[in-house]
Amino acid sequence: MKKNSISHEEIASLCLELSLLLHAGVGVGDALALLSEESTPEYRELLAGMARQVDGGASLSAALRESGRFPAYVCGLIEVGERAGRTEEALSALSRYYEDRARLDRRIRSALLYPAVMLVLMLVVIAVLLVKVLPIFDEVYASLGGRLTGVAGGLLTLGRWLDGAMPVLWVILIAVAVFLAAFAAVEPFRAKILAMWRSSRGDKGVSRQMNTARLAQALAMGMASGLPLEESIALAAGLMDDVPPAKERCLGCRARLDQGEPLNTALKESGLLPAGACRLLELGQRSGSGDASMAKIAQSLSEESEAALEDRVSRVEPALVLVCSVLVGLILLSVMLPLMHIMAAIG
Repeated sequence: MKKNSISHEEIASLCLELSLLLHAGVGVGDALALLSEESTPEYRELLAGMARQVDGGASLSAALRESGRFPAYVCGLIEVGERAGRTEEALSALSRYYEDRARLDRRIRSALLYPAVMLVLMLVVIAVLLVKVLPIFDEVYASLGGRLTGVAGGLLTLGRWLDGAMPVLWVILIAVAVFLAAFAAVEPFRAKILAMWRSSRGDKGVSRQMNTARLAQALAMGMASGLPLEESIALAAGLMDDVPPAKERCLGCRARLDQGEPLNTALKESGLLPAGACRLLELGQRSGSGDASMAKIAQSLSEESEAALEDRVSRVEPALVLVCSVLVGLILLSVMLPLMHIMAAIG
């Protein structure tokens, strides 16, 4: 049975606390033991077991990998940091990365859920108008010797059909509500749904910008931990297992570099980074400040992807309100205008 993975927030917290303890001169085994004493019951045994492994001669990366609870990228980057004598820097970089991932996940969740809830509420309002309000107007027309025709008549027929199918619609509405609640509250379920979406549509439009930002952050982490850019690219590919097209971009870039293509060309032709970022990184590599340049690129791409996400959401919400207003206005006008003509004729 597959063990549950650690959430982004928990990885960020653990890496930050370990980096601070290592910076204070505490050994890895002792640091894990200290954290296990302060941890929740759910993770106390996990950290205590890792501490025993480290005290028995295992490395931190080996203990993390053996637990089966941490992403391969975390284990791989810490292993690189251990080989380079920069474990503290690797842990600190991982902490910053997963803090950003956790914050971005919360924003994505909010961006997806709010329009979805708004859409459901709008559909409920329109259904109430069709099922409950239109029949009342039909009775008024019948008392005046007329009947609803045209658009209003079609809407009335639709309302009667919805009224007959109401038990099924209630089941669907409850299922949608349960799905949205589970998506918001249950981390494994949300991760599975998002993984399915990423595997099919997860590298287009705003999603591609966000994937590019993730890759840039992964490259910045690798280079900050003492890893050459080529190896950082190969390691970053493991971070994108849930988005096959993005992983292919990493592998394609690494293959181009292995074939001797210049850095700027390989990055640009593979689509791993935008053209401007490629030039900036190449200049940074030439001046000996490649890791700083990569960190700046990652920050810039992350800000751009978040701005693009907010821009997309800001378009969706007014569009939903506009569509709902038009539909409600159409329903009311299709009923009220003929009624006004009838009243004017009677008067």
